[in-house]
Amino acid sequence: MYGKTFKIKKPVRSFRDLEVYQKTLEASVVIAKDIKPRLEELKYSLTENLTNCSMSIPLFISEGHSIRFGDHKLGILLLEKAMAGCNKMIVYLEQAKGIFGNKIDSGLVDDLVRKYADVRTKIFRLEKSWQKFTPPEK
Repeated sequence: MYGKTFKIKKPVRSFRDLEVYQKTLEASVVIAKDIKPRLEELKYSLTENLTNCSMSIPLFISEGHSIRFGDHKLGILLLEKAMAGCNKMIVYLEQAKGIFGNKIDSGLVDDLVRKYADVRTKIFRLEKSWQKFTPPEK
């Protein structure tokens, strides 16, 4: 029809089914395995902040998913924090690349920056879909 193939997405039964959770957890693993050790060798002073931030994003998504019906506003706020975390990760990664240049894998850093920018947009769309639900009456 329009050149795109239609795919039926599988239903979301838990936060682990959310693509934004999967992608951010995957990125945090890459950071812990590939980026953090190299930045520690180079004595980058913000390595711990970078790794904590990378882990906070999937944590915010999972927590938001769990409480979105019980505390709708807090669930939305947690998605906002996850989006802010994506922006922070881009800043940390671009700063590290700016400081160390070719001493770190620039291709990997660029790929992670692109992934965090893409997933931030997807989290925004997820937030908009959650906002369509009316919170339950207490």
